[in-house]
Amino acid sequence: MDLTSLRAVLAELGPAVLPSRFEKAQQVDAQTIQLGLRTLAGTTWLELSWLAEAPRLHAIAPPPRQGEGSTLAQQLQHGLRGLALVAITQQGWERVVELGFARRPGEPPERSLVLELMGRHSNLFLLDAQRQVISLARQVREQQSRLRPISTGDLYQAPPPLQGEPPSSREPMERWLQRLQLQPLPLGQALLRSYQGVSPALLDQLIGPELAAQPATALNAAQWQLVRQRWLQWLEALDAQRFGFSAHGSGYCCWSSSDASPSGPAPCALSLNAAVARYYGDGLAARQRQAMQQQWRQRLSQQHLREQRLLAQQHLLLGESERADALQQQADALLCQANPSRASVDEAQSLYKRARRLRRSAAVISGRIGLHQQRLAWLETSLTYLEQAETLAQLKDLALELGALEARAEPRGRSGKGARRSPADPPPQPLELRSPGGLRLQVGRNHRQNEWISLRQARRGDLWFHAQECPGSHVVLKSSEQACGDADVAAAAHVAAYFSRGRGNARVPVVMVQTTELQRIPGAQPGTVRHGGGEVLWGEPSQAAALLAAAPSLPVEPSA
Repeated sequence: MDLTSLRAVLAELGPAVLPSRFEKAQQVDAQTIQLGLRTLAGTTWLELSWLAEAPRLHAIAPPPRQGEGSTLAQQLQHGLRGLALVAITQQGWERVVELGFARRPGEPPERSLVLELMGRHSNLFLLDAQRQVISLARQVREQQSRLRPISTGDLYQAPPPLQGEPPSSREPMERWLQRLQLQPLPLGQALLRSYQGVSPALLDQLIGPELAAQPATALNAAQWQLVRQRWLQWLEALDAQRFGFSAHGSGYCCWSSSDASPSGPAPCALSLNAAVARYYGDGLAARQRQAMQQQWRQRLSQQHLREQRLLAQQHLLLGESERADALQQQADALLCQANPSRASVDEAQSLYKRARRLRRSAAVISGRIGLHQQRLAWLETSLTYLEQAETLAQLKDLALELGALEARAEPRGRSGKGARRSPADPPPQPLELRSPGGLRLQVGRNHRQNEWISLRQARRGDLWFHAQECPGSHVVLKSSEQACGDADVAAAAHVAAYFSRGRGNARVPVVMVQTTELQRIPGAQPGTVRHGGGEVLWGEPSQAAALLAAAPSLPVEPSA
């Protein structure tokens, strides 16, 4: 969040929360605090984060109850109890916001909450009336910063002053040009070094990446005129508080020029704070989803390699068991001698014993090979679900399931890596679509959902679809509810092809069977079934993508 975005958020936030009574503080993660403030219109929630990659302050929708027991949340709850937010200040071009809390409006603040939005140096401080630090998000030791070490009990010190000059629309064109052309730098770097309040995101909004990369000494008069015009438009927007949210490339823009073209990016329909909150919420959720995907990808890949090694060992043992016939032939040859010696008889008996043991072990080893092959297929399916997870909620549900299975597989006396599911957990919520004929199509996005739709919720007359010899989701067409047509069956086959590892192919073979033909495999992982017969159809993943775009998912009704 750069200075422009911060000023835009505060300009909209101030009238909504000043004054307001402090109600609650909760810490949702190690770098984020949420504050509940009550006004006559209701409760407004603020999110304050000192996360290095995304420091921010903005209003949010009412969050779920969480993180009230953290030390920082308890200190804020105790320090701000009974106080009202009476002031929000942001001085100059610094990305430092101070929230002042007093007994009632008009009185001097008894507590101040200072949020510094400065990348990896971001921090949060709770100060008393004498500006002493009561609590802070993270201690700054002397070895971390010789300029400003700060901890509990110290007097609060403002951050070191910013480099560069404060921007001003009254600065003459000649002096502005001279300042930017003083050093042989690209225009973007010259603006960043010469003026406060300029960020890379703002440069992209003002002049674009191509012009920012050109040397400042190489611009012609027309280009300078364009840069100057955009510069003055930005300063005018800040002075007039002409703010509004709009998408800009991969980021967002919170200011608009007076002559903005209607054909430009359309402002977001939400309020600015809500739009900013959604932008950061979506971005951080995507970041968390990628990190969780990478973590589980490594864990599943390690398990896959382990199963492959164990399977190879069992194949070697099976190869050894095939030597039983050869050992028996050697024993027969020893006993077929004209006058076998006592030593020959003993050796023959030993060979017979080894042959019998190898024959008995062959059946056991074949069973082990089957279990390892089932486990490998299950892991490959899990990797497919992992790669195709589209939301953080889907990924968390899959991770919880995989973690519970890991915990179950741990030896006795050792704790598992994942959490176990509680019997009171809500039932699975598979993806549900409408077929062209109006029938329900259920899609399992993980093993637990597969088990739910294929074995527990399936009824006589339902049809089951799965990509042939390919990891993927179970798809159930609820043809027990009404008769299905060819278009419904084709749509189910397309969906099964889409939610499989063959998604990138033009056509995927899909098996269709009655759900009554499905059988649970004893001892196998959840969601693993076998069937006999069936009909093979051709599914086209591209057709399913069109169906998913045209037919939104149905709300899943809670089961009794």
